[in-house]
Amino acid sequence: MNQSAREAEWGNWLRLAMDGDAAAYDRFLRAVTPYLRSMARKRCNMLGVSAGEAEDVVQEVLLAVHLKRATWDTSRPIGPWLSTIVRNKMIDSFRKRGRHISVPIDDVMETLQAEDRRSGLEPADLEKMLAGLRDPQREIVRSISVSGDGIRETAERLKMSEGAVRVALHRALKGLAMLYRSE
Repeated sequence: MNQSAREAEWGNWLRLAMDGDAAAYDRFLRAVTPYLRSMARKRCNMLGVSAGEAEDVVQEVLLAVHLKRATWDTSRPIGPWLSTIVRNKMIDSFRKRGRHISVPIDDVMETLQAEDRRSGLEPADLEKMLAGLRDPQREIVRSISVSGDGIRETAERLKMSEGAVRVALHRALKGLAMLYRSE
């Protein structure tokens, strides 16, 4: 059965359902659900969204079809009407959940290579500025900002929690900025 014949059959079943034929409505829903699922999955795949999200959209679409079936203009094809509902429910779903796509950092690590930027400070100037900090802050700034070590690595070496290292780094950098401006 081709697309237009299938849509004509769906349209006939929905017309009968709108006139109160429960069996026609059941046939319509059973026939149209795989089509809606396919359409939702295809759009989710294009956007990098999980198959679980597609199934949620299908359920929302079926509910909308049920609630809004009286708005379908029976003189027009049903396919575009269904496609519009799927599109609108996809948009609603993304808005409701906030669309966030996760990419593991390992997948893009090579593209995040840091530029080799010199601070413009001579080593003696750098040590002079670091001397204005208290000991744990000085070691943290030296480790993370100068040597390029990570938070976790620095926390383990200094026997501190990662959160404490982050707080100390933030305070140290704020203090260095104030020292730098005053010179």
